[in-house]
Amino acid sequence: MHSEALVIGSGAAGLTAALLLAGRCKVSVLSKVDIQSGATPWAQGGIAAVVHERDTPQDHVADTLAAGAGLCHEPVVRHTVMQGGWAIEQLIDWGVQFDLRDAGGEYHLTREGGHSARRVFHVADSTGAAVAAALMRRALEHPNIEVLENRVAIDLIVNQERSACVGVYVLNRANDTVEALQAPAVILATGGASKVYLYTSNPDTATGDGIAMAWRAGCRVANMEFNQFHPTCLYHPHAKSFLISEAMRGEGGILRLPSGEAFMSRFHESADLAPRDVVARAIDHEMKRLGIDCVYLDVTHFSSSLLAGRFPSIAARCAEFGINIAHEPIPVVPAAHYSCGGVRTDLNGQTDLPGLYAIGETAATGLHGANRLASNSLLECMVFARGAAEHISASVRTDTALADAPAWDESQVIDADEKVVVSHNWDELRRFMWDYVGIVRSTRRLARAQHRIALLRREIHEFYSNYRVDSDLIELRNLVEVADLIVHSALARKESRGLHYTLSYPETLETGEDTVLVRVPGQPHGIVQRPSHTI
Repeated sequence: MHSEALVIGSGAAGLTAALLLAGRCKVSVLSKVDIQSGATPWAQGGIAAVVHERDTPQDHVADTLAAGAGLCHEPVVRHTVMQGGWAIEQLIDWGVQFDLRDAGGEYHLTREGGHSARRVFHVADSTGAAVAAALMRRALEHPNIEVLENRVAIDLIVNQERSACVGVYVLNRANDTVEALQAPAVILATGGASKVYLYTSNPDTATGDGIAMAWRAGCRVANMEFNQFHPTCLYHPHAKSFLISEAMRGEGGILRLPSGEAFMSRFHESADLAPRDVVARAIDHEMKRLGIDCVYLDVTHFSSSLLAGRFPSIAARCAEFGINIAHEPIPVVPAAHYSCGGVRTDLNGQTDLPGLYAIGETAATGLHGANRLASNSLLECMVFARGAAEHISASVRTDTALADAPAWDESQVIDADEKVVVSHNWDELRRFMWDYVGIVRSTRRLARAQHRIALLRREIHEFYSNYRVDSDLIELRNLVEVADLIVHSALARKESRGLHYTLSYPETLETGEDTVLVRVPGQPHGIVQRPSHTI
């Protein structure tokens, strides 16, 4: 199957790129399950952009740099922030109806942790769902966009003579066959890898597929040790990773211990509006110090109109579990939320492999540094999707004829007779990553995780080599790849910075440098480069 441009992933980044490309060429969009299965619909907060005279781009840049703890690439931050107005206008043009402050037409802007001003556009507390719905509607109606659902990407197709990416092998879940999809331009928009952890706010599809595939194809990855843990996920045995938006603290919500004590002022001068890494670490500290299962977010002082107008989804979801947030605090715990590292790219989303682009959470652009500022992720999706689409339109011959890729070879494999190996390894990996490579780390804990990853890699490789692939095996193979990259990167950082906090090196070095991994044949996790703030 041949396309003029191929987008792997149907979230905000992927669909934005597809829509911007569709005016020039025919685009195929691959979705692992259905087009609604990405992480974008789960995003509650909003999209940060400076449009008000009481705010400035310089302040947004400064807030992003501060959150990034010395590792943001300032030119990238400025490039992204300056396109905030375009991103909002484009989304409005595509049908996103952001909340208004009043009938006069002024948009309601909220504030989240790490921001010095109200600059977050939102649609109540379901911004991601509204953005995803608008993008999906436009994509499904566009004559130049073909959406291929239930396709699980396995590996990139690399033309060795041209040293270029020319497509991807995918498992068609509808008939359990492997297809070769080819295109002169391939965009990875597969999201992050938070499913590598036992507890996560992400959907089940967040298994690091794009990062793992790009790494196997020879691309560099960067800053994989920086995994953001959202401070406040609903703590309930049946809630399954339901996020309690940071905007609740932005509007005045207070974190409390079971005793009722507000504790965040002991950890940061901004108290409950501290950056996410500080808040998550503080909650983790208090839970371990007191031996408690959770802390509580108190919004009982909010007016009924604020709760109904600003947080209807959260109020309704909590009510399903018997929690009336108007009268009782919300039990919350941290959970893996966002991968700040990923495939190394430039401002156009270009990777080291010609023909291959990476955007959104899959990429390490230099925007987030050691910690992502809240509500910068949807902004990043828009800006870098635009960059990739414009670069492809200007420089890639989408009408180029491609030689047929080699057929997928299943002649030496059989159907698996005991899939319990896959499910067992999946559970083991996510549990020890949570225990040893979580919010607080140490060299000893990381070494334990690395030892177990080596054992799992061998088992998974043997299984992959002898049995036909299915979606669980593909995802597990990618997860163990990403876990290895995370641990190797964490061991290479001899300091604590941003989202990486280690008891073995609690101090922060005066100068921060990126952790860039370069693949070496025969060595699973490659070698570390230390090019400071260079792409």
